[in-house]
Amino acid sequence: MDVEMENAGVSKCVIITGMSGAGKSTALKILEDQGMFAIDNIPPALLSQLIFILEKHRAAVRWGVAAVVDVRGDSLLDDFPSILALLRKQVHHVSAVFFDAQDDVLLRRFESTRRRHPMTEGSLVDGIARERERLKPILDCADTVIDTSALSLNLFRSELVARFFGDSAGVPLIISSFGFKHGAPADCDFIFDVRFLDNPFYNPDLKPLSGKESAVQEAVWGSAGADAFWEKLTQFLDFVIPLYLRSGKTQLHIGIGCTGGRHRSVAVAERLCAHLQRSARPCILRHRDVDREQGW
Repeated sequence: MDVEMENAGVSKCVIITGMSGAGKSTALKILEDQGMFAIDNIPPALLSQLIFILEKHRAAVRWGVAAVVDVRGDSLLDDFPSILALLRKQVHHVSAVFFDAQDDVLLRRFESTRRRHPMTEGSLVDGIARERERLKPILDCADTVIDTSALSLNLFRSELVARFFGDSAGVPLIISSFGFKHGAPADCDFIFDVRFLDNPFYNPDLKPLSGKESAVQEAVWGSAGADAFWEKLTQFLDFVIPLYLRSGKTQLHIGIGCTGGRHRSVAVAERLCAHLQRSARPCILRHRDVDREQGW
């Protein structure tokens, strides 16, 4: 068994890239904890050689290779598109994941850690802008963009593990509930606004609860037009998801938004995730703002 595994070579490679401060190092550690061979700040041109060298490395063969390629590579990044194309011929499963975050979030993270930004020659704001411009060709090559602006560490970890180690076939579906007052997720493929549904926030008995509770769900789905909305929503997604599966897209992120992200969007996201799972579609469900302060 071990001999067959070794002879198979490396079959999975996850390239971690993106903005400094967006979570690349954290992602690398999470994937390493899952058994992947991890390497930080590798020049893109060496990736193909690394895969060849690791053909007899047990962990790399069994779990795959995770490598960070980012702006620290300087001019060596120019080779990234051609190297990525080469890797796709060399390795069966190659994923290029771009980690991003809103500029103000990146700014706060650097100020809190007091780390030096790799492209800071003047102000930190200018460094972030230069990095974003430098990484645009890399972003264009990425299969997946993960916005970590509002992700907790637990959500971040569970999403990565589910995406790369979950026993799933096809496109990982991410269902996110959120509140528009806190900003919409930047990496959604579809966003559905459910603020037309009755708001349990104004019911004193329901206000302390969330959309995970049956009482809130009953109130939400008792709204005028709720049944028709649900029918059209599921018809649309049941039609479009197989199209994404056939296109080779690596994920489909569906955002459900209400005002505060605690009641209506959560109730709809819960029901939608259950519906898709009944259709044997793997889902990652996350409620971004359910625990945020809901005061006005």
